[in-house]
Amino acid sequence: MAWRSHGTTNASLVESLHRNGLITTSRVATAMASIDRGHFSPSEPYQDRPQSIGHAATISAPHMHANAAESLLPFLQPGAKVLDVGSGSGYLTCVLAALVMPGGTVVGVEHIEALREMGERNAGKSEVSRRWLEEGMVRFVKGDGRLGWKEGAPWDAIVSCLPLCFVGVADWFAWLRLTNVLR
Repeated sequence: MAWRSHGTTNASLVESLHRNGLITTSRVATAMASIDRGHFSPSEPYQDRPQSIGHAATISAPHMHANAAESLLPFLQPGAKVLDVGSGSGYLTCVLAALVMPGGTVVGVEHIEALREMGERNAGKSEVSRRWLEEGMVRFVKGDGRLGWKEGAPWDAIVSCLPLCFVGVADWFAWLRLTNVLR
């Protein structure tokens, strides 16, 4: 049912994702409902499709974010530390933060400074994620995510919305090396 889970508001998008079985837990539904995708997507934020955010990057389709959150849910407990590689618009970074609060930390690593700034700026658009930024619970840093991010390691969960993670990896050993670096 992916690609058919559209909405006209953030609430209706989350409801559509839930109704179509793409969100299966109340924790992920609550987290995604608490972070308005409209603050992170340049146009048609409630459509279930990827959208360009510039610099040859996209904000992934909402069903991909739901899948990432659902897949990592066992590791996203209050107080957990999460690394988001390729944080882009900052949307998933903030959804993950909603899942690890209170007491959690999420660091978004982005190699393009303009995208790092965008993620931070977007996160500052809502009261709750602005507070997380101010308190250091959410951070956006510039770096090569393939090398991980040592400050704050070890991580309870690592997510990457790069095609490598969601499309699959032809070279399993390359994936293992990357995973070991990120730990």
